[in-house]
Amino acid sequence: MIRIADLRYRALAIDSLTFGPGITSVIGPNGSGKTSLLKLCTGIVLPEAGSILIDGTLPRQNTVEWVSEFPDRNFLFTTVSDEVASALRFRNLPPGEIDRCSAELLGQFWLAQAAHRQVGELSGGEKVLVALAAALAAAPRALHLDECDSHLDARSAARIEEVVRKSSVPYIIRSTQDMEAAAGSDQVVFLEKGKIRSSGMPGTVFSGLEGTPFYPMTWRCRS
Repeated sequence: MIRIADLRYRALAIDSLTFGPGITSVIGPNGSGKTSLLKLCTGIVLPEAGSILIDGTLPRQNTVEWVSEFPDRNFLFTTVSDEVASALRFRNLPPGEIDRCSAELLGQFWLAQAAHRQVGELSGGEKVLVALAAALAAAPRALHLDECDSHLDARSAARIEEVVRKSSVPYIIRSTQDMEAAAGSDQVVFLEKGKIRSSGMPGTVFSGLEGTPFYPMTWRCRS
């Protein structure tokens, strides 16, 4: 479990919150604290007060991967193959295993034909796929996605969703503006002005958001 207690960071104030295994979608208005929450859970920033524990240990003591809205800003290497292989190299795996695992990841992420391309030449969707492949190569305990599904066409967004759902990472927390994707999550957290307004299963959270921009369109049609 990921447990948050008495958390304070800038405008973010969360007394108690628990993320269970699976996919959690964090939703809410712009400026509500979604990115700050994910950064805290990743260990990119530290809380001013309170605690965040992933299975009883601090985020910085775990393998936690982060993919942002603009993942190419964090790329370390110039080619797709080198970027995907980077986490495998950092794990000090044998060269043969690095090559094998890299090839498997490139194939799974529809990137085999792009292996030798420059990352700067890729489309937005391809850049997110490269970042996800590199993140999953690290075999993380938790994966945090900060609106990485923004600015994508429908095909790219569908591929990202497929990758996320097939992942074996124990904990995936993502902030998103896609309410259809959020509706398919295991847990939804609704943030507003730095506070938790609602948290629980999608049906529970969205039942209190009917009539707002955060209610899934497919649910409106169903109603």
